[in-house]
Amino acid sequence: MENKKRIMSGMRPTGRLHLGHYFGVLKNWVDLQEKYESYFFIADWHALTTKYNQTDDLKDNVKNVLLDWLASGIDPDKSIIYLQSFVPETAMLHIYLSMITPKNWVERDPTLKDLAKIMKDKQENMSNLSYGLFGYPVLMTADILSFNTHFVPVGIDQVAHVELTRDIARRFNNIYKSEYFVEPQPLLTKISLMKGLDGNKMGKSFHNDIKISDSEEVTEKKIKTGITDRNRIRKDDKGNPDNCEVIFGYWQIFGSENDVKEVCDGCKNATMGCAQCKQKLAQKVNETLRPIREKRMQYENNEKLIREILYDGSQKARKKAKEVLDGAIDVIKMYK
Repeated sequence: MENKKRIMSGMRPTGRLHLGHYFGVLKNWVDLQEKYESYFFIADWHALTTKYNQTDDLKDNVKNVLLDWLASGIDPDKSIIYLQSFVPETAMLHIYLSMITPKNWVERDPTLKDLAKIMKDKQENMSNLSYGLFGYPVLMTADILSFNTHFVPVGIDQVAHVELTRDIARRFNNIYKSEYFVEPQPLLTKISLMKGLDGNKMGKSFHNDIKISDSEEVTEKKIKTGITDRNRIRKDDKGNPDNCEVIFGYWQIFGSENDVKEVCDGCKNATMGCAQCKQKLAQKVNETLRPIREKRMQYENNEKLIREILYDGSQKARKKAKEVLDGAIDVIKMYK
């Protein structure tokens, strides 16, 4: 790993992951772990920034995220998988970085701006914003700089987060007259947007998702609710795949070129009804996900192994984070 550039990324533990996570993030991580020294973390501290009073499911959520990662191909022999709260060195680095970060830098964070708008719309007082949430952009910077990360895989909408990290790293280096921190670069990834079954963005809170861990029966049942061409009322009506808001899009993800052509022709010529199309799609989705789900079940039935993977990865992450933290403390000239 030493000769490879480092990347890092993470997810909040919000529960079982869905296909939007798989096609939008996890498949990309699986590819990247072959090329880079990879750090992937479950961001349980970040989960507390907005849900500090909703922790009953936090432990299960951490476990389910880990299971979905492992099942999807994140390999603990190729990547360092860790739990954010198991690496206290990041919190210590966060303290030092918070001392040099101007308040207005944090306030310009796009996520906080979005939150401010939501609170204003709800006529809530921004003074109710917790210190932890207000400061989370600096904690996120500490996550990245804890490993002197070279690249951060992000979508275009997250580039601002990396730019803040670059600004803070540059400010640290200027203040302490060093070139200690790498200014990480965004590693732009093409996010495969997968719509929810109702045509909106796929999300757990919208109840329109298909989860990686769903059973084949549940998957088939959900797909039957997917939106198709709203103008096609009867089976013998000719349809238009371009107007098929969800189901045809899924075929383009899961089907072969021949599959897509068959479905397209069947829709246009009214030789395949929407119900038949959905049934065939459910079979294709379940066929694709079957090995992932079987692998997940194997890990799920071995609690000892998944704990070992998380603890071992966290210890490796701590070792690197301590090395970086100690170096930063030396640059600052703290008493040792």
